[in-house]
Amino acid sequence: MRYQFKFRPYQRRFLRSLTTNHGKWDIREGIILRLTDETLRVGWGEIAPISWFGSETLEQALNFCHQLPGEITDEIIFSIPDELPACQFGFESAWEWGVRSGVDDLITPHSSLLTSNSLFYSALLPAGETALNQWETLWQQGYRTFKWKIGVNAIADELEIFDSLIQTLPAFTKLRLDANGGLTYEEANLWLRTCDNLKANPELPLEIEFIEQPLPVEQFQGMLELSTSYETAIALDESVATLGQLAACHQQGWRGIFVIKPGIVGSPSRLRKFCHQHQIDTVFSSVFETAIARLAALQLAAELSQNNRAIGFGIDHFFEQEETWFQTLWNDL
Repeated sequence: MRYQFKFRPYQRRFLRSLTTNHGKWDIREGIILRLTDETLRVGWGEIAPISWFGSETLEQALNFCHQLPGEITDEIIFSIPDELPACQFGFESAWEWGVRSGVDDLITPHSSLLTSNSLFYSALLPAGETALNQWETLWQQGYRTFKWKIGVNAIADELEIFDSLIQTLPAFTKLRLDANGGLTYEEANLWLRTCDNLKANPELPLEIEFIEQPLPVEQFQGMLELSTSYETAIALDESVATLGQLAACHQQGWRGIFVIKPGIVGSPSRLRKFCHQHQIDTVFSSVFETAIARLAALQLAAELSQNNRAIGFGIDHFFEQEETWFQTLWNDL
């Protein structure tokens, strides 16, 4: 099969800077793809790289798109190298959308297919004290699972804010702590001991679900050791950013939680095969993509989630509404 190929880069500014251990992020950049087959069916895809998380850079993705002809084939789509995982996801999900599934371009980004059920979404809280002021608005919107960034400020300050946060969050809330690899081994132990002590308190009305990526990627063995030393679960994130990393960590013995970011993990078909083969415990998570990549990511999450964990797509409050922005892009392509 042959497809007419078009693409456009985009930029979206966060309403407020996203602060993690990797620094501040102000503008989300990516590429929107359109494939049109010989019967004029259209498939939309998105390349949303995060180079500091393990994917290719935006420049590498753009160079790849620029070197492609205006007409491409299945062979080209399924031979994108592993060094371009966000490109693999973008092209293959566009192929699935328009070609395999037969979905046409009448489906728009604000389709009801994309309406989030906040009960099953984890909402991202900002780092630091700001979280104390924002959780209530998100709770009123229906969220019951929250993720809070740690490893950003001094640990003593974060533990103090954490204490305030758990005192104010309502009963039956689930809380995830995301360090983005920003803790030392000693700090990770301190956080895990603190969470274990809270878990042992029968009067604690909320659940500390897990600590996400406490140590840097190169300290995998340390995280493996920590995962067997505490009751509080650990989830790998940066360590399993791509399919190759996912397979390597599983091969080295990781049987805890895997946070999968479909937008940068690589080929959707190979991800399906791996998850079905190994039945891993997954949490699917956003890369601050637009509604195009989100649709493909949510379809994967619906297929492959095992343990009824909230998925990490509660990020709409970081951007303005998409409809006007998308209409302009639609017309341009």
